[in-house]
Order: sequence, then C-alpha cells, then structure tokens
Amino acid sequence: MSRDNASLAERLGETVENFMSSLADEDAQITGGSFEKLAASQTAENALAVGDIVPDFTLPNDTGDPVSLYDMLNKGPVVVNFYRGGWCPFCNLELQALQARLPEIRALGATLVGISPETPDNSLTAIEKHQLEFEVLSDVGNKTARKFGLLFTVYEEMRPLYLKWGLDVPAVNGDDSWELPVPATYVIDSNAVIHAAHVDKDYTKRMEPDEVITALQELQT
Repeated sequence: MSRDNASLAERLGETVENFMSSLADEDAQITGGSFEKLAASQTAENALAVGDIVPDFTLPNDTGDPVSLYDMLNKGPVVVNFYRGGWCPFCNLELQALQARLPEIRALGATLVGISPETPDNSLTAIEKHQLEFEVLSDVGNKTARKFGLLFTVYEEMRPLYLKWGLDVPAVNGDDSWELPVPATYVIDSNAVIHAAHVDKDYTKRMEPDEVITALQELQT
C-alpha cells in the first residue's frame, strides 16, 4: 500500500517506529519508560465519554476572535479535536488527515474545530504550515481540556529530551506547567451530547477520519 493510501494508524505507526529507531540508547530507554508509566497511570480515566453532555466553552481562534461551542452546535454537529500542539508529529499527521476529509465533514452539516494549549500566534503557525481550513482554538492553561478530563503533565524525566528535540512546550503554550491535553476526538450532536469519542492516553493513537465520517452519517439517520 502506498503512503498516500495508508490509514492514519499506519502512518502514525511508521512515524513512531522511525522516531524510536533514531534515538540514542539512553534516550530510547527514558522514552520507553515514560510510555510504560503513562500506560499504567490513571490519566484520562474520567474523561468525557459517549452519552455525556458537553459543557459550553468559548476560546479564541488564531486571530483572537472568540468561538463558542454552543454557537457552532446551533448550526449542526461539531467534531472537536484536542491535540497537543503543532510541534507534535503525531498531531500533525492527524490534522492533515482531518483536513483531507474536511469537505465530507462539511457536506454532512458538521463543523470541525481543533483545540490545543498553544497561544493564538503558535496556532496560526500550525494553520499556515498545514493549510488548515478549519478553526483552531487556543485553550491556554488547558482550562477546557481540564473540563473534559483530558489533562496530562509531561513527566519530568522527559522534559530535557523534549527541549533537546526542540520541543519547547512552555514557550509555545505561554506557561511553565508542561501540561498538555490527552489527544481526543469527539463527535457531538446538536444537543451537545457526545455521539462518538476517541480518547487514548497513548498519544500515538488517534481516531480514524473514516470513523468521524461514519459517526456523522449516523446522526443523519
């Protein structure tokens, strides 16, 4: 199968494999240990799930204009994608995959919106880099991610590695917390009820765009 026809999961898996194989032994050991620690943790165990009613939120877009979830829901279903930041290679693959399916999402009467803890200026960088045509909102301080039960703090042993790799999370987020959202995708119906959800503390796993499309088609039946 060519890379163009590969699923998001296949592309993510290839990226993980290439990344891990590129690491020095000590760095690979620390990174592998952090994955095991995260897998054993209770991170996102209480995240919002199918059937839950989503609380409203209002967040600034890349130009600083406020965008309200409930305002979007007045127009139809909303697909909310929480991602870690434009520095995250796994998030970038996901954003590109969602952008590729944006015409189908809109044809089903839905709005797609991305949310990260990055400042609006840094969100704009991701939009321009990937030529995104959907709103990307800034959840500075992860206040909305916290309401969704998605909060995660980068482990201290990983922080020097992030910085060595050029991933300065505090700089792009505008705070020193090292807090990130657990990547999650929610398909929310016009009554603010979650119809489909993908939440995985393994940040290399994401919802397939096909699943998003299927969930939106179900809302039309």
